[in-house]
Amino acid sequence: MGFGDLKNKTGLQALNEFLAQKSYIEGYVPSQADAVIFHAVGKSPSADLVHVARWYNHVKSYSKDFGSLPGVKKPASEYGPAGDGKNDDDDDDDLFGSDDDEDAEEVARLKQERLEAYNAKKAKKPTLIAKSNIILDVKPWDDETDMKELEKRVRSIEADGLLWGTGKLVPVAYGIKKTYDFMCGRR
Repeated sequence: MGFGDLKNKTGLQALNEFLAQKSYIEGYVPSQADAVIFHAVGKSPSADLVHVARWYNHVKSYSKDFGSLPGVKKPASEYGPAGDGKNDDDDDDDLFGSDDDEDAEEVARLKQERLEAYNAKKAKKPTLIAKSNIILDVKPWDDETDMKELEKRVRSIEADGLLWGTGKLVPVAYGIKKTYDFMCGRR
């Protein structure tokens, strides 16, 4: 962790790359971290290090307030990028479970038990018969249509699983009636 020696070009280049994505060393406001690194840089950086130059001039405007900035002062080597990742042991952390064989056997056994219990419970349930309720709304062509005869002819339709329910004549207008016929279809 750290930028290296901030008095030479490589340290300042590391700081420049770090500040390409950030406005401050830590957080979103000037802090003690900015004051420590400001003092470590010492003098205004060259113009080719644009991000360091921007940051330096901005933090320099807070130089009278360095003592009152938030945060805790730490050595300059503790600020900066986390490193190249070669020494990170984060790969050893298993965030979503373990790959132990013992646990895998236990999980497989538990899964099998639950699957068997589910299948036994499912086998005890009666099979569901699919039904469809259908309302057949038949309207006459004119007032001379015999609706009783029409209903009798509609009910003469037979199909496998078709059960006819009740039917009724409903007035539409001017003495004309329509028939509602209920039927239930099973699969």
